[in-house]
Amino acid sequence: MIFIRPITRSPNDPISNVFMSDSVKLIECPRDAWQGLKGQIPADLKTNYLQALISASFKHIDAVSFVSPNAIPQMADSEQVLKELAPPDDVEIIGIVVNEKGAQRAIATEAVRTLGFPYSISPTFLQNNQRQTLEDAIEELEKIEKRADDAGLDTVVYISMAFGNPYGDDWSVDEVVAAVGLLELQEIRMISLADTVGLAPPEKIQQIVSAVMAEYGYLEIGVHLHSRPDEAAAKIGAAFEAGCRRFDSAIGGLGGCPFAQDALVGNIPTEVVIETLRKQGAQLPPLKPLDALLKATSEIGARYKSQPHNNGDATNSLERTNN
Repeated sequence: MIFIRPITRSPNDPISNVFMSDSVKLIECPRDAWQGLKGQIPADLKTNYLQALISASFKHIDAVSFVSPNAIPQMADSEQVLKELAPPDDVEIIGIVVNEKGAQRAIATEAVRTLGFPYSISPTFLQNNQRQTLEDAIEELEKIEKRADDAGLDTVVYISMAFGNPYGDDWSVDEVVAAVGLLELQEIRMISLADTVGLAPPEKIQQIVSAVMAEYGYLEIGVHLHSRPDEAAAKIGAAFEAGCRRFDSAIGGLGGCPFAQDALVGNIPTEVVIETLRKQGAQLPPLKPLDALLKATSEIGARYKSQPHNNGDATNSLERTNN
């Protein structure tokens, strides 16, 4: 396991950011919601859905990935989806990549604004997820970041299994903090801690986020949590209280985790995040009502969970959203 001594910086460090305030950044994650669905969602339906998110004033969207279609068939049409979408300049489209080839594909779309890379403190997860060792992942990240820098794009790194893992790999709070430090040495400024299998109770989330923020609060530290529906609000509240101001979520909670043992564990619903953070006194970005998007999300989940179907109803819901 890689372990390094964390580097501390003053709150007056010039790379400090606004995440010390109560202003939050919401990352909507349809890519994570869709990629596990067995039925192939048509490209035009994905484009319509993404346009509906933009029309609802979402500014940060984890929309696509650029990986082998053999690994994730649902994302095989990412280039086509983004070509049809043509997102405005004020919308950040995040594209997930696991190697330099994926980064090249994402950059070539001229629509992706940020490259997302999945890292992990779990060697088993890295091997299972992307056929990389810990050392391979860092080497690949260096290549990806150089590509991103040359293209004027940002990079966000996700630390999978940040809140524990079921594989028996070494895990501790210190390991998580050290992983953030390792990424900081790679000049990564946006890092999202992922509870990949929804293991962590609110107390552990607060403990880990607090530990990371204590050392690296000048970075943009986020959470990508999975949860049972009845535990979602408490988990989001715990992360916010610990200082987190960046939250990944998916409308309707669509999308589960293939590594979770509990079928009820899935993405945390965006509507729960919004309501929870509002009660916490957070400064939320202005969004339009989500009713039509919730309906369209439900229809997509129902129609493509197991096999392809006619996409008429879902398309109609999205068209109503855009009006």
